[in-house]
Amino acid sequence: MRDLLRYAIPVLLGRLARALARRRGGGSAIPGRVVLALAPDYLTHAVEHLPLGVAVVTGSNGKSTTTSMLVAVLRAHGLRVFTNSAGGNLPQGVASALVGATGLDGRLGADIAVVEVDEGFGPALATTLAPRLALLLNIQIDQLNRFFEPDRVFGMLTAIARSTSQTVVLNNADDNLRELAASLIAESREVLGFDVADSVLAASAHGVAAAERVRAAATDAPNVATVAAVTGETATIALGTDSLDVALPARGLHYAVDAAGALVAAQRLLGGDFDPAAAERAFASFAPVYGRGEVIEIHGEPTEIVMFKNPPSLQLNLDALEGAPERLFLAVDEGTPDPSWIWGIDWSRIDHVDVLAGTKAWQFATLFAYLGIPIAQVVEDLDAAVDAFWALPAPESPSPRVALVNYEIMMWLRRKFGYLEIEGAK
Repeated sequence: MRDLLRYAIPVLLGRLARALARRRGGGSAIPGRVVLALAPDYLTHAVEHLPLGVAVVTGSNGKSTTTSMLVAVLRAHGLRVFTNSAGGNLPQGVASALVGATGLDGRLGADIAVVEVDEGFGPALATTLAPRLALLLNIQIDQLNRFFEPDRVFGMLTAIARSTSQTVVLNNADDNLRELAASLIAESREVLGFDVADSVLAASAHGVAAAERVRAAATDAPNVATVAAVTGETATIALGTDSLDVALPARGLHYAVDAAGALVAAQRLLGGDFDPAAAERAFASFAPVYGRGEVIEIHGEPTEIVMFKNPPSLQLNLDALEGAPERLFLAVDEGTPDPSWIWGIDWSRIDHVDVLAGTKAWQFATLFAYLGIPIAQVVEDLDAAVDAFWALPAPESPSPRVALVNYEIMMWLRRKFGYLEIEGAK
Protein backbone atom coordinates (compact mmCIF):
# COMPACT_ATOMS: atom_id res chain seq x y z
CA MET A 1 0.00 0.00 0.00
CA ARG A 2 2.85 2.34 0.82
CA ASP A 3 4.41 1.81 -2.62
CA LEU A 4 1.05 2.42 -4.28
CA LEU A 5 0.67 5.76 -2.54
CA ARG A 6 4.25 6.71 -3.41
CA TYR A 7 4.37 5.75 -7.09
CA ALA A 8 0.81 5.60 -8.49
CA ILE A 9 0.53 9.28 -9.44
CA PRO A 10 4.04 9.49 -11.03
CA VAL A 11 3.38 6.31 -13.04
CA LEU A 12 -0.07 7.44 -14.19
CA LEU A 13 1.20 10.86 -15.24
CA GLY A 14 4.13 9.22 -17.02
CA ARG A 15 1.72 6.97 -18.91
CA LEU A 16 -0.39 9.98 -19.88
CA ALA A 17 2.71 11.72 -21.26
CA ARG A 18 3.59 8.53 -23.13
CA ALA A 19 0.15 8.30 -24.72
CA LEU A 20 0.32 11.93 -25.84
CA ALA A 21 3.79 11.40 -27.30
CA ARG A 22 2.57 8.41 -29.32
CA ARG A 23 -0.36 10.37 -30.70
CA ARG A 24 2.05 12.79 -32.32
CA GLY A 25 3.84 9.87 -34.00
CA GLY A 26 6.94 8.97 -32.06
CA GLY A 27 8.60 8.22 -28.76
CA SER A 28 9.77 10.67 -26.18
CA ALA A 29 11.89 10.99 -23.07
CA ILE A 30 9.19 13.20 -21.54
CA PRO A 31 7.39 10.29 -19.74
CA GLY A 32 10.65 9.42 -18.04
CA ARG A 33 11.32 13.02 -17.12
CA VAL A 34 7.84 13.27 -15.59
CA VAL A 35 8.12 10.16 -13.44
CA LEU A 36 11.69 10.90 -12.32
CA ALA A 37 10.75 14.46 -11.36
CA LEU A 38 7.99 13.12 -9.11
CA ALA A 39 9.78 9.99 -7.90
CA PRO A 40 13.58 10.36 -8.23
CA ASP A 41 14.18 6.84 -6.89
CA TYR A 42 11.81 5.24 -9.45
CA LEU A 43 14.54 3.41 -11.41
CA THR A 44 16.08 1.79 -8.34
CA HIS A 45 12.70 0.88 -6.87
CA ALA A 46 11.43 -0.64 -10.12
CA VAL A 47 14.21 -3.22 -10.44
CA GLU A 48 15.49 -3.89 -6.93
CA HIS A 49 13.31 -6.97 -6.33
CA LEU A 50 13.86 -8.74 -9.67
CA PRO A 51 14.71 -12.43 -9.06
CA LEU A 52 17.61 -12.40 -11.55
CA GLY A 53 18.54 -8.75 -11.16
CA VAL A 54 19.76 -6.43 -13.90
CA ALA A 55 22.19 -6.85 -16.79
CA VAL A 56 23.50 -3.78 -18.60
CA VAL A 57 24.92 -3.60 -22.13
CA THR A 58 27.19 -0.77 -23.25
CA GLY A 59 30.01 0.21 -25.58
CA SER A 60 30.65 2.49 -28.53
CA ASN A 61 28.79 0.41 -31.11
CA GLY A 62 26.36 -2.51 -31.16
CA LYS A 63 24.44 -1.77 -27.95
CA SER A 64 20.91 -1.97 -29.37
CA THR A 65 21.57 -5.09 -31.44
CA THR A 66 23.38 -6.95 -28.66
CA THR A 67 20.75 -6.03 -26.07
CA SER A 68 18.04 -7.38 -28.38
CA MET A 69 20.04 -10.57 -28.99
CA LEU A 70 20.50 -11.19 -25.26
CA VAL A 71 16.81 -10.53 -24.60
CA ALA A 72 15.79 -12.95 -27.37
CA VAL A 73 17.98 -15.74 -25.96
CA LEU A 74 16.72 -15.25 -22.41
CA ARG A 75 13.09 -15.20 -23.58
CA ALA A 76 13.70 -18.39 -25.55
CA HIS A 77 14.51 -19.97 -22.17
CA GLY A 78 11.14 -18.90 -20.78
CA LEU A 79 12.22 -15.84 -18.79
CA ARG A 80 10.11 -12.69 -18.46
CA VAL A 81 12.51 -9.98 -19.60
CA PHE A 82 12.16 -6.23 -19.42
CA THR A 83 14.26 -4.15 -21.81
CA ASN A 84 14.38 -0.62 -23.16
CA SER A 85 13.71 -1.79 -26.72
CA ALA A 86 13.21 1.69 -28.18
CA GLY A 87 16.87 2.44 -27.57
CA GLY A 88 16.32 5.16 -24.95
CA ASN A 89 19.55 4.55 -23.05
CA LEU A 90 19.75 7.69 -20.90
CA PRO A 91 18.09 7.72 -17.44
CA GLN A 92 14.93 9.40 -18.74
CA GLY A 93 14.79 6.95 -21.67
CA VAL A 94 15.03 3.93 -19.38
CA ALA A 95 12.37 5.45 -17.11
CA SER A 96 10.11 6.05 -20.14
CA ALA A 97 10.38 2.37 -21.07
CA LEU A 98 9.66 1.32 -17.48
CA VAL A 99 6.52 3.47 -17.21
CA GLY A 100 4.61 1.08 -19.45
CA ALA A 101 5.92 -2.03 -17.70
CA THR A 102 5.66 -1.34 -13.98
CA GLY A 103 2.53 -1.55 -11.89
CA LEU A 104 1.08 1.43 -10.10
CA ASP A 105 3.25 0.41 -7.16
CA GLY A 106 6.29 1.16 -9.32
CA ARG A 107 7.53 -2.44 -9.31
CA LEU A 108 8.55 -4.29 -12.44
CA GLY A 109 6.90 -7.67 -12.96
CA ALA A 110 9.72 -9.59 -14.66
CA ASP A 111 12.44 -12.11 -13.94
CA ILE A 112 15.28 -9.93 -15.19
CA ALA A 113 15.95 -6.54 -16.77
CA VAL A 114 18.38 -6.23 -19.67
CA VAL A 115 19.13 -2.54 -20.14
CA GLU A 116 21.09 -0.80 -22.87
CA VAL A 117 22.96 2.11 -21.30
CA ASP A 118 24.74 5.08 -22.83
CA GLU A 119 28.46 5.18 -22.11
CA GLY A 120 28.38 8.71 -20.71
CA PHE A 121 25.42 8.10 -18.40
CA GLY A 122 26.43 4.49 -17.73
CA PRO A 123 28.34 5.10 -14.48
CA ALA A 124 25.34 6.88 -12.92
CA LEU A 125 22.87 4.32 -14.27
CA ALA A 126 25.02 1.45 -13.01
CA THR A 127 24.95 2.97 -9.53
CA THR A 128 21.17 3.37 -9.77
CA LEU A 129 20.36 -0.04 -11.30
CA ALA A 130 23.00 -2.07 -9.40
CA PRO A 131 23.59 -4.59 -12.21
CA ARG A 132 24.78 -8.11 -11.50
CA LEU A 133 26.30 -8.37 -15.00
CA ALA A 134 27.77 -5.84 -17.42
CA LEU A 135 28.41 -6.66 -21.09
CA LEU A 136 31.08 -4.36 -22.55
CA LEU A 137 31.27 -4.43 -26.34
CA ASN A 138 34.03 -2.09 -27.54
CA ILE A 139 35.72 1.27 -27.23
CA GLN A 140 35.87 2.98 -30.62
CA ILE A 141 36.23 6.44 -32.10
CA ASP A 142 32.78 7.86 -31.43
CA GLN A 143 31.08 11.20 -30.69
CA LEU A 144 34.28 13.18 -30.28
CA ASN A 145 32.16 16.32 -29.95
CA ARG A 146 30.77 14.76 -26.78
CA PHE A 147 33.44 12.41 -25.42
CA PHE A 148 36.55 14.20 -26.85
CA GLU A 149 38.69 11.05 -26.87
CA PRO A 150 38.34 7.27 -26.41
CA ASP A 151 40.29 7.51 -23.14
CA ARG A 152 37.26 9.11 -21.48
CA VAL A 153 35.06 6.25 -22.64
CA PHE A 154 37.61 3.84 -21.17
CA GLY A 155 37.10 5.55 -17.82
CA MET A 156 33.32 5.39 -18.15
CA LEU A 157 33.30 1.67 -18.91
CA THR A 158 35.72 1.08 -16.05
CA ALA A 159 33.29 2.78 -13.67
CA ILE A 160 30.40 0.68 -15.00
CA ALA A 161 32.43 -2.50 -14.55
CA ARG A 162 33.32 -1.60 -10.97
CA SER A 163 29.66 -0.95 -10.15
CA THR A 164 28.73 -4.46 -11.27
CA SER A 165 28.19 -6.89 -8.42
CA GLN A 166 28.93 -10.19 -10.11
CA THR A 167 30.26 -10.57 -13.66
CA VAL A 168 31.83 -8.43 -16.38
CA VAL A 169 31.69 -9.87 -19.91
CA LEU A 170 33.96 -8.14 -22.40
CA ASN A 171 35.38 -8.30 -25.89
CA ASN A 172 38.89 -9.79 -26.07
CA ALA A 173 39.15 -8.62 -29.70
CA ASP A 174 39.21 -5.02 -28.43
CA ASP A 175 42.64 -4.13 -27.00
CA ASN A 176 41.19 -1.38 -24.86
CA LEU A 177 38.87 -3.84 -23.14
CA ARG A 178 41.74 -6.29 -22.72
CA GLU A 179 43.53 -3.54 -20.80
CA LEU A 180 40.42 -3.06 -18.68
CA ALA A 181 40.26 -6.82 -18.12
CA ALA A 182 43.76 -6.75 -16.67
CA SER A 183 42.79 -4.22 -14.02
CA LEU A 184 39.55 -6.02 -13.16
CA ILE A 185 41.27 -9.39 -12.85
CA ALA A 186 43.86 -7.78 -10.56
CA GLU A 187 40.95 -6.70 -8.35
CA SER A 188 39.73 -10.34 -8.20
CA ARG A 189 36.54 -9.57 -10.13
CA GLU A 190 34.83 -12.20 -12.28
CA VAL A 191 35.63 -11.39 -15.91
CA LEU A 192 34.59 -13.49 -18.91
CA GLY A 193 35.62 -12.86 -22.49
CA PHE A 194 34.59 -13.45 -26.08
CA ASP A 195 36.85 -13.24 -29.10
CA VAL A 196 37.26 -13.65 -32.86
CA ALA A 197 39.38 -16.38 -34.45
CA ASP A 198 42.56 -15.13 -36.13
CA SER A 199 41.42 -16.53 -39.47
CA VAL A 200 38.16 -14.57 -39.28
CA LEU A 201 39.95 -11.35 -38.34
CA ALA A 202 42.39 -11.83 -41.20
CA ALA A 203 39.49 -12.14 -43.65
CA SER A 204 38.03 -8.82 -42.49
CA ALA A 205 39.50 -5.84 -44.32
CA HIS A 206 39.59 -3.65 -41.22
CA GLY A 207 39.29 -6.18 -38.40
CA VAL A 208 36.84 -5.01 -35.74
CA ALA A 209 37.85 -1.33 -36.10
CA ALA A 210 39.00 -1.00 -32.50
CA ALA A 211 40.43 2.31 -31.30
CA GLU A 212 44.16 2.30 -30.55
CA ARG A 213 44.94 3.25 -26.99
CA VAL A 214 46.62 0.50 -24.98
CA ARG A 215 49.33 1.80 -22.68
CA ALA A 216 49.16 -0.53 -19.72
CA ALA A 217 49.28 -4.30 -19.54
CA ALA A 218 46.55 -6.04 -21.54
CA THR A 219 45.23 -9.45 -20.56
CA ASP A 220 42.72 -11.76 -22.20
CA ALA A 221 39.76 -12.40 -19.95
CA PRO A 222 39.05 -16.15 -19.67
CA ASN A 223 37.62 -16.79 -23.12
CA VAL A 224 34.16 -18.38 -23.18
CA ALA A 225 33.12 -17.81 -26.81
CA THR A 226 34.93 -17.39 -30.13
CA VAL A 227 33.57 -16.33 -33.51
CA ALA A 228 34.94 -19.25 -35.53
CA ALA A 229 33.45 -18.45 -38.94
CA VAL A 230 31.23 -15.89 -40.64
CA THR A 231 29.51 -16.55 -43.95
CA GLY A 232 27.01 -13.98 -45.15
CA GLU A 233 24.34 -13.74 -42.48
CA THR A 234 25.44 -16.84 -40.56
CA ALA A 235 28.13 -17.28 -37.93
CA THR A 236 29.62 -20.29 -36.18
CA ILE A 237 30.39 -19.51 -32.56
CA ALA A 238 32.34 -21.85 -30.31
CA LEU A 239 30.78 -21.56 -26.84
CA GLY A 240 32.67 -23.69 -24.36
CA THR A 241 32.40 -27.25 -25.66
CA ASP A 242 29.46 -26.39 -27.92
CA SER A 243 29.48 -25.05 -31.47
CA LEU A 244 26.47 -22.93 -32.36
CA ASP A 245 25.39 -21.92 -35.85
CA VAL A 246 23.54 -18.65 -35.43
CA ALA A 247 21.60 -16.57 -37.93
CA LEU A 248 22.75 -12.95 -37.91
CA PRO A 249 20.32 -10.07 -38.38
CA ALA A 250 22.44 -8.65 -41.21
CA ARG A 251 25.80 -9.13 -42.92
CA GLY A 252 28.99 -8.29 -41.11
CA LEU A 253 31.60 -9.51 -38.64
CA HIS A 254 30.41 -6.92 -36.12
CA TYR A 255 27.04 -8.69 -35.83
CA ALA A 256 28.81 -11.99 -35.16
CA VAL A 257 30.85 -10.33 -32.39
CA ASP A 258 27.64 -8.96 -30.89
CA ALA A 259 26.15 -12.46 -30.97
CA ALA A 260 29.17 -13.94 -29.19
CA GLY A 261 28.90 -11.38 -26.40
CA ALA A 262 25.16 -12.00 -26.01
CA LEU A 263 25.72 -15.75 -25.79
CA VAL A 264 28.38 -15.46 -23.09
CA ALA A 265 26.15 -13.15 -21.05
CA ALA A 266 23.12 -15.43 -21.49
CA GLN A 267 25.07 -18.51 -20.47
CA ARG A 268 26.36 -16.78 -17.33
CA LEU A 269 22.92 -15.47 -16.37
CA LEU A 270 21.17 -18.79 -16.96
CA GLY A 271 23.84 -21.04 -15.49
CA GLY A 272 22.97 -24.71 -15.80
CA ASP A 273 19.64 -23.88 -17.46
CA PHE A 274 21.36 -22.57 -20.60
CA ASP A 275 20.31 -24.61 -23.65
CA PRO A 276 22.37 -24.16 -26.86
CA ALA A 277 19.46 -25.36 -29.00
CA ALA A 278 17.14 -22.75 -27.49
CA ALA A 279 19.77 -20.09 -28.16
CA GLU A 280 20.03 -21.13 -31.82
CA ARG A 281 16.24 -20.97 -32.15
CA ALA A 282 16.26 -17.46 -30.70
CA PHE A 283 18.72 -16.28 -33.34
CA ALA A 284 16.81 -18.05 -36.11
CA SER A 285 13.77 -15.86 -35.43
CA PHE A 286 15.69 -12.69 -34.58
CA ALA A 287 14.88 -9.67 -36.75
CA PRO A 288 17.25 -6.76 -37.39
CA VAL A 289 17.02 -3.94 -34.88
CA TYR A 290 15.47 -0.92 -36.58
CA GLY A 291 17.83 0.72 -39.05
CA ARG A 292 20.61 -1.83 -38.61
CA GLY A 293 20.48 -3.71 -41.90
CA GLU A 294 16.71 -4.08 -41.87
CA VAL A 295 14.81 -4.13 -45.15
CA ILE A 296 11.69 -1.98 -45.24
CA GLU A 297 9.29 -1.13 -48.03
CA ILE A 298 9.49 2.41 -49.40
CA HIS A 299 7.21 3.37 -52.27
CA GLY A 300 6.46 -0.31 -52.74
CA GLU A 301 10.12 -1.36 -53.11
CA PRO A 302 12.38 -3.19 -50.64
CA THR A 303 15.07 -0.91 -49.25
CA GLU A 304 17.93 -1.97 -47.01
CA ILE A 305 18.59 0.63 -44.31
CA VAL A 306 22.27 0.72 -43.37
CA MET A 307 22.81 3.10 -40.48
CA PHE A 308 26.14 4.47 -39.25
CA LYS A 309 27.04 6.74 -36.34
CA ASN A 310 30.82 6.93 -36.37
CA PRO A 311 33.92 5.78 -38.31
CA PRO A 312 33.91 2.15 -37.11
CA SER A 313 30.21 1.59 -37.77
CA LEU A 314 30.49 3.11 -41.25
CA GLN A 315 33.63 1.16 -42.11
CA LEU A 316 32.35 -2.19 -40.89
CA ASN A 317 29.04 -1.74 -42.70
CA LEU A 318 30.86 -0.84 -45.92
CA ASP A 319 33.09 -3.89 -45.46
CA ALA A 320 29.99 -6.07 -45.13
CA LEU A 321 28.51 -5.05 -48.49
CA GLU A 322 28.41 -8.01 -50.86
CA GLY A 323 29.14 -5.72 -53.79
CA ALA A 324 28.67 -2.14 -54.85
CA PRO A 325 24.95 -1.32 -54.43
CA GLU A 326 23.19 -0.94 -57.75
CA ARG A 327 20.96 1.79 -56.32
CA LEU A 328 22.55 3.83 -53.50
CA PHE A 329 21.02 6.68 -51.48
CA LEU A 330 23.48 8.38 -49.09
CA ALA A 331 22.22 11.02 -46.67
CA VAL A 332 23.78 12.73 -43.64
CA ASP A 333 22.48 15.68 -41.63
CA GLU A 334 23.44 17.73 -38.57
CA GLY A 335 23.22 14.61 -36.41
CA THR A 336 26.80 14.14 -37.63
CA PRO A 337 28.12 17.58 -36.65
CA ASP A 338 31.67 17.15 -37.97
CA PRO A 339 31.95 14.59 -40.78
CA SER A 340 35.62 15.29 -41.48
CA TRP A 341 36.44 11.74 -40.34
CA ILE A 342 34.94 10.38 -43.58
CA TRP A 343 38.30 11.15 -45.23
CA GLY A 344 39.83 8.27 -43.30
CA ILE A 345 37.26 5.72 -44.48
CA ASP A 346 37.98 3.09 -47.12
CA TRP A 347 35.21 3.71 -49.68
CA SER A 348 36.35 1.07 -52.17
CA ARG A 349 33.16 -0.96 -51.72
CA ILE A 350 31.00 1.61 -53.52
CA ASP A 351 31.41 2.71 -57.14
CA HIS A 352 28.77 5.46 -57.40
CA VAL A 353 26.03 7.30 -55.52
CA ASP A 354 22.64 7.80 -57.15
CA VAL A 355 21.39 10.50 -54.79
CA LEU A 356 23.48 12.30 -52.16
CA ALA A 357 21.35 14.19 -49.63
CA GLY A 358 21.20 16.10 -46.37
CA THR A 359 22.90 19.17 -44.96
CA LYS A 360 26.31 17.45 -45.07
CA ALA A 361 25.94 16.37 -48.70
CA TRP A 362 28.57 18.74 -50.09
CA GLN A 363 31.25 17.52 -47.65
CA PHE A 364 30.71 14.03 -49.06
CA ALA A 365 30.56 15.36 -52.61
CA THR A 366 33.98 17.00 -52.18
CA LEU A 367 35.52 13.76 -50.89
CA PHE A 368 33.97 11.66 -53.65
CA ALA A 369 35.26 14.08 -56.28
CA TYR A 370 38.81 13.41 -55.05
CA LEU A 371 38.15 9.65 -54.96
CA GLY A 372 36.60 9.61 -58.43
CA ILE A 373 33.29 8.20 -57.19
CA PRO A 374 30.55 9.58 -59.48
CA ILE A 375 27.43 11.15 -57.99
CA ALA A 376 24.33 11.33 -60.16
CA GLN A 377 22.47 13.94 -58.07
CA VAL A 378 23.11 16.07 -54.99
CA VAL A 379 19.81 17.08 -53.36
CA GLU A 380 20.12 18.67 -49.94
CA ASP A 381 16.40 18.69 -49.13
CA LEU A 382 15.48 15.26 -47.78
CA ASP A 383 11.91 15.09 -49.08
CA ALA A 384 13.03 16.07 -52.58
CA ALA A 385 15.96 13.64 -52.38
CA VAL A 386 13.68 10.75 -51.41
CA ASP A 387 11.37 11.55 -54.31
CA ALA A 388 14.33 11.71 -56.73
CA PHE A 389 15.85 8.43 -55.56
CA TRP A 390 12.70 6.35 -55.54
CA ALA A 391 11.74 7.73 -58.95
CA LEU A 392 14.77 5.95 -60.41
CA PRO A 393 14.24 2.57 -62.08
CA ALA A 394 14.38 -0.40 -59.72
CA PRO A 395 17.64 -2.39 -59.56
CA GLU A 396 17.98 -4.96 -62.30
CA SER A 397 19.51 -7.41 -59.82
CA PRO A 398 17.50 -9.06 -57.02
CA SER A 399 19.30 -6.84 -54.49
CA PRO A 400 17.22 -4.13 -52.80
CA ARG A 401 17.95 -0.43 -52.95
CA VAL A 402 20.37 0.66 -50.24
CA ALA A 403 19.99 3.73 -48.02
CA LEU A 404 23.28 4.52 -46.25
CA VAL A 405 22.33 7.08 -43.62
CA ASN A 406 23.22 8.44 -40.22
CA TYR A 407 21.05 7.73 -37.17
CA GLU A 408 18.86 10.81 -37.38
CA ILE A 409 17.97 10.31 -41.04
CA MET A 410 17.35 6.61 -40.40
CA MET A 411 14.76 7.57 -37.78
CA TRP A 412 13.28 10.21 -40.10
CA LEU A 413 12.94 7.73 -42.97
CA ARG A 414 11.23 5.15 -40.80
CA ARG A 415 8.77 7.68 -39.42
CA LYS A 416 8.09 9.14 -42.86
CA PHE A 417 7.06 5.76 -44.23
CA GLY A 418 5.07 4.64 -41.18
CA TYR A 419 7.54 2.36 -39.41
CA LEU A 420 6.81 3.30 -35.80
CA GLU A 421 6.84 -0.14 -34.17
CA ILE A 422 9.76 0.67 -31.88
CA GLU A 423 7.36 3.07 -30.18
CA GLY A 424 4.72 0.38 -29.83
CA ALA A 425 2.59 1.30 -32.85
CA LYS A 426 2.81 1.07 -36.61
